[in-house]
Amino acid sequence: MTDELFREDSYLKECAATVTRAADGAVCLDRTVFYPMGGGQPGDSGVLKLADGGAVRIADTRKDKDTGDILHILAEGETAPAEGAAVTVVLDWDRRHRHMRMHSCLHLLCSLVPGAVTGGNVSDAKGRLDFDLEESPDKAELTEKLNALIAADAPVAHSWIADEELEANPEMVRTMSVKPPMGQGRVRIISVQGVDTQPCGGTHVARTGEIGPVEVAKIEKKGRMNRRISVAFMSG
Repeated sequence: MTDELFREDSYLKECAATVTRAADGAVCLDRTVFYPMGGGQPGDSGVLKLADGGAVRIADTRKDKDTGDILHILAEGETAPAEGAAVTVVLDWDRRHRHMRMHSCLHLLCSLVPGAVTGGNVSDAKGRLDFDLEESPDKAELTEKLNALIAADAPVAHSWIADEELEANPEMVRTMSVKPPMGQGRVRIISVQGVDTQPCGGTHVARTGEIGPVEVAKIEKKGRMNRRISVAFMSG
């Protein structure tokens, strides 16, 4: 399986790798810094730099459901490098960093809303969470509280716990729609110091201050017990 370097360091922008498989418009590598789509976060894009000075554009990144490998999806018109080729994997860092900022922001939002999460989505400009909630919170008040948590510049860290430990502490799981990535013997935990702790396989910033100012752009009623809260960056 692909060595997922981003799980331990979300700030890696590139790495050396070897092509292990190339077929059906996608490339598998022995290691990568590209995050595959999952948990509401989009897959990364970027390029594979070749030894001859050329480059292959990667439009998206997905998980192969059968093998567990990470599929680097070729952009239209690109030709896959040969199996065994040495490449340098270069991330579209600006796009990924916006995903990191918004994903961490949604964890803060989750800490402020007293309802289970029934869905969510991250993009490079905005994000949203759906909550199992009967009453809508006040939009202005929620924006103020969210920005206060961001301005506090709390550390964000990851750790690992055994599957059994998570099963013994079900209150750590806030998402009803997406199960934590279990089955490998351990689960990745994201902790915002003094604010929020929950299982998550996504990429995050190192401190909340890195998120920058945001606003709660919209709160929608999607059902009797469903409130969709959308958040957007105010700048950057």
